[in-house]
Amino acid sequence: MTAIQSTTLTFDRIEARPVMLKLKRPIQARIGSVSDWPVILIDLHTREGIVGKSYLEPYLPNSMKYLIAMLKDLSDALKGRQVAPADIYNIARKSLHLVGYPGLSMIAVSGLDMAAWDALAKSANLPLCTFLGGSVGPVNAYQSSGLWLIPPEAAEEEAIQLRDEGNFTAMKMRMGREHLRDDLATLKAVRKGVGDDMRLMVDFNQSLHIGDALLRCRAIDDLGFEWIEEPLLYDNFDGYAKLREAIKTPLQMGENFYGPLDVHRAIQMKTCDLMMPDFMRIGGVTGWMRAAAIAGVAGVPMSTHFYPEVGAHVLRVTETAHLVEWIDWVNPVLQKPYEIRNGQVIIPDAPGLGMEWDEDFVRSALIQL
Repeated sequence: MTAIQSTTLTFDRIEARPVMLKLKRPIQARIGSVSDWPVILIDLHTREGIVGKSYLEPYLPNSMKYLIAMLKDLSDALKGRQVAPADIYNIARKSLHLVGYPGLSMIAVSGLDMAAWDALAKSANLPLCTFLGGSVGPVNAYQSSGLWLIPPEAAEEEAIQLRDEGNFTAMKMRMGREHLRDDLATLKAVRKGVGDDMRLMVDFNQSLHIGDALLRCRAIDDLGFEWIEEPLLYDNFDGYAKLREAIKTPLQMGENFYGPLDVHRAIQMKTCDLMMPDFMRIGGVTGWMRAAAIAGVAGVPMSTHFYPEVGAHVLRVTETAHLVEWIDWVNPVLQKPYEIRNGQVIIPDAPGLGMEWDEDFVRSALIQL
């Protein structure tokens, strides 16, 4: 890398493009199925010529038109201002006081925040983790690109494939089938495929009520799971506190936290043992760093949800760093997807996030809203 340049940048415009990706292993959960994955590619152009890049994964295709409109509004409002993530974050929070933090507005701001940090790190000619005060290095990850609610025989084969895609030593499976016995049969098949040494996590994807959650979580409590994730609706903090007291397996939640204050509330209410904020809801890199400081004081381990490229960088500077959730769904739009080696994400020694779009693929995947 060359000498450090100025890190003072000025907003010019934001370009946001909607693409639709085909999932290699479609989502099959109790709350729904998804085979087409919506992604918004964000390019933050500065007057200095540096372009910050990020993306959003808003789940619902229809949500993209609203998010892109919000990003256009942000582009107009910020034109000519200094690229300063902390200032942008504070301005955004104040703008949401009357309507509340949860929802699409926070997601749009989070996408902008991630692109702003990428631009600043590029301007300094440093990888984001180094720009934030850390160093480049491998980050422990778990495989999360499959093992949805599929039949046991298919789960056995898929678990082997998922393990071998990066020599993973940890992976996540989903539960929440109509009958508990079918969940247990699938677990048996996965263990047959990848062995007892594989660290397994289980995610119920918010599919249970408190009674069912107590029954099912107790039934799997002694089966060696690393954690049980989101058995209840994300906002049922009272239910999570009750469930945490009733089981021994660590309880994981946090992908639906909107901003760092939700992290503080969860800690105060003792809802979980582990946390995994999602970058598009927590407030991008800025929101993550503030949330990580709160979790750090309480000693709560922090894993990431989606966005493994950003997640790998911030975990290098997170006090209670745990695991990156590895999903490869966005790899097709990247010129050089991040590498997985022996179950670890390898951060490229490149400025910013090291992400460049594969424009040929992007043109083929663009959709009209």
